[in-house]
Amino acid sequence: MRLVSFRTPGTARHATAPGIRAGALVAGGRIADLQSIHQHLHGTASPHLSSVLAMAESTPASLELAAELLKSPPQHCLFDGSQAVLEAPIPAPPQMRDFLCFEKHLVQAFAQARRLRARASPDFDAAMREMERQGILAVPAVWYERPIFYHPNRLCVCGPGADIPWPAYCETLDFELEFGCYIGQPGKDIPRERARDHIFGYTIFNDFSARDEQTRDMPGQLGPGKGKDFDRSNAMGPCVVTADELPDPYRLRMAVRVNGQEWGRGNSGDMHWKFEDCIAHASRSETLHSGEFFGSGTVGGGCGLEQGRFLEPGDVVELEVEGIGVLSNRVIRT
Repeated sequence: MRLVSFRTPGTARHATAPGIRAGALVAGGRIADLQSIHQHLHGTASPHLSSVLAMAESTPASLELAAELLKSPPQHCLFDGSQAVLEAPIPAPPQMRDFLCFEKHLVQAFAQARRLRARASPDFDAAMREMERQGILAVPAVWYERPIFYHPNRLCVCGPGADIPWPAYCETLDFELEFGCYIGQPGKDIPRERARDHIFGYTIFNDFSARDEQTRDMPGQLGPGKGKDFDRSNAMGPCVVTADELPDPYRLRMAVRVNGQEWGRGNSGDMHWKFEDCIAHASRSETLHSGEFFGSGTVGGGCGLEQGRFLEPGDVVELEVEGIGVLSNRVIRT
């Protein structure tokens, strides 16, 4: 099942707005309004269908109910693209964690960062040798020991088609080709071998990054700070594909296009740390709640930093992940 959060045009764009509804993508790219179908068939609303978050909280009952409703949805409960605006699958997740699961991304990003720093030195080759000798901007040993993460701002989430305002303090804006999973069944101290049972579904994630600001914040050793946190910096969507429809998330082709030109390509099979590792690690002595989001981190070749080129105002960034779809957003100066 492909679930979406949607609103009708003119409805306030806000995570808690009553106009945001839970839907499912059906044949022809239309959206089935699950609550409306339930009301049509049963004469009452279902708490399980009040939002995609509510569906995650009440799975598997909500998914079984939705599957039954979708067998023959009435036409007046279906919306086409001109009648609905997609939001992020869960517009304000209860919690977000973004991991660093792809070794290739780290190796390439650190190598490019060293080159950029060395170019500011009077002797490029000497600067490169010194950084390599000191292990500056190298993959830290801890990365190979455990899945590490930071907390993106859950209130800076936006959906497909949303314009991303260029941060006023940023000169070097970048994209990140990622995907991730939402937690369904809550749990604590979840063993790795049972972690997949706690995954509700998967979506695409673009962790927009102000690279120049991130470079200033990272030496403080508290994370990327304002390099990641600005309005609509966390684009997600276009849908959440339920876990039963994506039984193997570790062989998905991934690609990024800027203004229609491919800038990067990778595969989820390259994940060093799997979502099972991340869930087991994060749930140690901590309860994971329904709707929490776990990001994969950037696939190798999935950001501009690795290539030494960055976004310009007006650029349209498309992330595509096999089996999920395409997430498209434009960056704009306001």
